Formats: sequence, structure tokens, C-alpha cells
Amino acid sequence: MLKPMQIEGGRVVEGAEGPCPILIFVKPDERERKTLIEQHGIDEHTLNSALDPNELARVEFQADHTVLIIKRPKRYSPTDNFLFNVSSVGIFLFKERMVIVLSEDIPAFEGRQFLKVDSLPDVMLKLIHQSIFHFEEHLKVINMCTDDLEKEINRAMENKTLLNLFTLEKSLVYYLNAIGSNGRIIEKLKTNAGRMEFTPENIELLDDIAIENNQCYEQAKIYSEVLSGLMDARVSVVSNNLNILMKKLNIIMIALMLPTLWVSIFSMNLPIPHQNHGLMFWLVAGGAALLTMTMVFIWKWKKW
Repeated sequence: MLKPMQIEGGRVVEGAEGPCPILIFVKPDERERKTLIEQHGIDEHTLNSALDPNELARVEFQADHTVLIIKRPKRYSPTDNFLFNVSSVGIFLFKERMVIVLSEDIPAFEGRQFLKVDSLPDVMLKLIHQSIFHFEEHLKVINMCTDDLEKEINRAMENKTLLNLFTLEKSLVYYLNAIGSNGRIIEKLKTNAGRMEFTPENIELLDDIAIENNQCYEQAKIYSEVLSGLMDARVSVVSNNLNILMKKLNIIMIALMLPTLWVSIFSMNLPIPHQNHGLMFWLVAGGAALLTMTMVFIWKWKKW
């Protein structure tokens, strides 16, 4: 699906009739792939890399354009079951136009980053900035999900909750890899600022992006380390809760077994002294009740 865009009044808006400087290809089909390769001169291998979620972020300088593959969070849905994954975005910057290849239909130019846009290099840098912002928002969501799962673990001992925590830990590993990969292309862009013909404003924005990306990486690293370090403790808590429950069940079984044994002794089909006495029934029932009360007293005294 092709979406032509243009810069108008400092904003990126949908293009009108005629050629547009920004072309967005969302999940390009075979015909659109052919157009990208033949008309825009994009290498087929590079195009496939831009649609590959496992591809690392990188920068390549071609004869007539610059290739950027950046990482951004994949749109989350309830069917993902706490797995926050990443996707790739391909940016092909030519002298007079920009081609963006997306693997999913997302609003590419929404957010505070695009309140003021001056040029195509500015659009490219703000796309990187927007990606970092989305990573930060997803990290907040992951932290909230972790807190909710911790509370659920304290109430229940289901394996499902622990598996969800393991999935969140796996997601943070993906995010760390993606954010670190973005950081490397930011540093490469800073090194080649002259070659990219960045303005002083672009360079200042690039410095801000580098700082924010480093902060995002450190935040993801802290979340990952905390979650990884506490997983063993949470497993131990669940095991300890299970042991406490089993101990209580064993005490209850013993408390029920002793009066059952007492009643069973007097229920045998054998002659028992004073078995025809009128108070014999109440003696047996009272003995069973006394044994139960004794077990309850010992339970509370020992604080079992």
C-alpha cells in the first residue's frame, strides 16, 4: 500500500495530486516491490532487510541515496500474550525524495516530534526520535504489567503467571538489542554529519536523540536486570507458599485422622468393656471431640 506524503506548513501531511517527496510503502506487495527495485533503485536484499524484524539497525551510504534501517516497537495486541516484539523500518533518503518501507500499518508521523518539520533529513531524524519515544512508552507498559503479575503471584500459584513474567523478561532482551542497535546508527550519523549535509539544527537534534536513546537503553537495562534478579526470588516464594499450604493440609489430615481412629477402635465388631453402657456413645463422641480440640490447641501453640 502506497501513501504519498509531503511537507506543508512545517507538518508532514497527505500528498495532493502530483509527485510527492515522501513515499510510504506499507507491506509492499510484489508489484510495489518491483517498483521500489526498478524505479527507485533500491537493492532487493536491502528491501528484504527493511521488512525483516530480526534485522539489526544499520546505515549504508549508496551512490545516490542513504539507507537507514531502524528498530521500533511492534504494535502490541492482546493475542501476543505479554510478548513485546520489535519491527524494522527502512528509510531510503535521496536528494529530493524519501522512501519509507513499513512492515505494519502504523501512524508514521504522529506525535510531538513532528510538530515542526523543515526538510527530509529532519523527517529522518524525527522518525528515529519517534521510535525512541515509543520504546519508552512500551517500557512503562512492561513495568505496569510486571507489577500486576507480581500481585497476582502473591494471590495464586499458577504457572501461567510465572510464564508471563518470563515472556516479559524475553521482551526486554529484544528491546535492549533493538535500542542498542539504534544507538549505533545514531553514532554513525553523528560521525557522518557532514556527508549527510546536516544543518546545525539537525546536529543539535541528533545530539538530543543520542542522549535520549542512551537513557532509554539504561532504563530498559535496569528493568531487565531487576526482573531477571527477582525471578528466582519469585519462584522461591511460590515454592515456599506451596510448602506452607501442604503443611497446613497435613495438619488438617492429622487432626481428622486421630478422632477417626478413636471412633474406629470403638466401632470394631469385637466385645468391648462397657459397650452396653448407656453413656458409652457420649464417651466415644466426647473423646473424639477432645482429640480434635487438642490438635487445634497444639496447632495454635506451635504457631503452625
